[in-house]
This record gives sequence, structure tokens and C-alpha cells, in this order.
Amino acid sequence: MKIVVDAFGGDYAPFEIVAGAVKALQANEKLNLVLVGDKDKITEILQSLVFVSDRLEIVHAPDVVTMDDVPTVAIRTKKTSSIVVAYDYLKQNDDAMALVSAGSTGATLTGAVLKLGRIPNISRPALAPILPTVNDRGVMLLDCGANADCKPENLLHFGIMGNEYMKAIGIKKPRIGLLNIGTEEEKGSETVKEAYQLLKNSKLNFVGNIEARDVLRGNVDVVVSDGFAGNVCLKTIEGTAEILFGELKDAMTSSFKTKLGALLLKKKMKGIKQKYDYTKVGGAPLLGVTKIVLKCHGNSKADSIASTIEQAFVLANNKLIEKVKTAVEKNEE
Repeated sequence: MKIVVDAFGGDYAPFEIVAGAVKALQANEKLNLVLVGDKDKITEILQSLVFVSDRLEIVHAPDVVTMDDVPTVAIRTKKTSSIVVAYDYLKQNDDAMALVSAGSTGATLTGAVLKLGRIPNISRPALAPILPTVNDRGVMLLDCGANADCKPENLLHFGIMGNEYMKAIGIKKPRIGLLNIGTEEEKGSETVKEAYQLLKNSKLNFVGNIEARDVLRGNVDVVVSDGFAGNVCLKTIEGTAEILFGELKDAMTSSFKTKLGALLLKKKMKGIKQKYDYTKVGGAPLLGVTKIVLKCHGNSKADSIASTIEQAFVLANNKLIEKVKTAVEKNEE
């Protein structure tokens, strides 16, 4: 089994991506990786890391899709870019099971749909990050940006895919919630109300509506949403956390007394910050395409890349794609 890595995608590519790949290989002896990008530069980095392995393959791709490129145009025209070559390799090799990229989100999502295609009976793929929660279980939010407008059936499929993902990482009976403006069944838009009934009548462990303020409490394992509301929810959480930590830092360093208090709280505050650090969670899967695709944050460094590669290995090993196919087929019966 091979995991394909876009070595030239991301703010800190290629060094941090290659370094992360090396860490992943060192941590897991069952891993086989394919690094896609400029072969000479990748080789140079590996030499600086003093690393050689027969479980590491390099596929040359001299070009890069940038954040300024139009995703659909880039995927069709930049045929020697690292992300396009990575998708081509993934599609053409049966033993290649997953792709990891920290590059352009648009190109990663577009490439997955155009190059790999959707799982049969899945109406829309969904981008599905796992967010940290107060009880340390984590919660999956899908969709968070791939589909701004959704039909009720799309939201049902998101719930099915999220359910299978959470089971693949060890949660036996995931609790599914529907993002809404209130917890009452009659609340929300017509689309959300129809989706509520579909989820309620499905075989999922659907526990009802959930408000955005409760997403991080850990009361559910999967939050289903259209991409517009999901992305607003995600960005609000990220922005609030950033502001609060900034305010706390300013408050605790504003005087001699507060600095003394900060010294006493340093260990505890560090633990809280690490708990809600997205780099510890790994990449966001794009669920609904025929192979596993994980999208890392653009500013991911080696540790985050390594954890995302391991995440891809676990999902592939647990046959996530096959389980999603089976779950959707059963729902269609």
C-alpha cells in the first residue's frame, strides 16, 4: 500500500513536506510513500536529512499549482504540476490508496473530482475537518466549503460518509447532529428541515439539531452542514480562538503582577493551546471520491504532515472507501 504526497504543495514546501514524510516513514515501518515534485530538489533535501529508504519513491513533477491559479484551469493545463501528477499516479496505480496535500484547496478538491471521480450514488463530495472538543473525542464538520448550496439528499450523504469515517478511526456508534439555528425539529430552512427528516429516518445514530455554539462541546461526533454554513462556523471558531488566545497573552503580560500569574499558569495554558491546535488533528478528508484524499492546512509543517500521512494509512488500512460504498448502497435499498 502506497500513500502519495504532493511534495510541492503548501507554504513551507518542499522542505517541511519532505521532512514530514521522513518522520512518517521512521514512525511506521509498514508505510510506503511516493513523493511527487521536482526530483532534484527532493533528493537534495533527503540528502540534507541523511535519509535513504527503499520504501520511498520519487516521481518527477517540475511544475506547481499556485494559489493564484484558477483550480479548474490549472488541473486541466498544468499537466506536469505536482498535484496533477500526484492524482494521475493515484488513479493509475491500484496499490496507491491515498493522497496528502497542503497545496491549493481549490486545486486539491477539483483534482479529486476530475481525476478520481465520485463514489457511485454519492451526490456531492464533502470537505470534512475534525475539530478538537472539550472531551477530547473530536468532532467532524462536513461540509465546510466544498458545496455552498446543498439539497437535503446531499446532507444525508454527508451524514453517511461522516459516520463511516468516525467508525474507521474507532468510534463504534457515532452520534450525528445537523447544524441549525436551534435544536427544535421545526427550526431552519426548508432544506435543513427536509434533511432532518431524511437523517431521522435513516439507519444513522441521528441525535437531532445542534447549534454552532455547541459544536466543540463533544455532544456529537459528526456535524452535518451545507458548505456555506459549515465554512462560516469553522472560520468563526478559528477566529474566536485566535482572538481569545491573543487577548489572554496581552492580559497576562501587561504588568509585573500578571506576568507572575502567567508564570504559574504557563503549563496549563500551554496544554490548552496544544489541545486546540489544528496541527495535532491532521488533515481534512475529502469524502465521497474513489480514493482517500487528505487536505492539510497550507502552513502545515513536518509534524502535521507526518500525522496526516499516518491518518491516511489508518483510513486506507480500515478500508474507508469500501465501507462508504457499502453504507450508501444499503441506504439506497
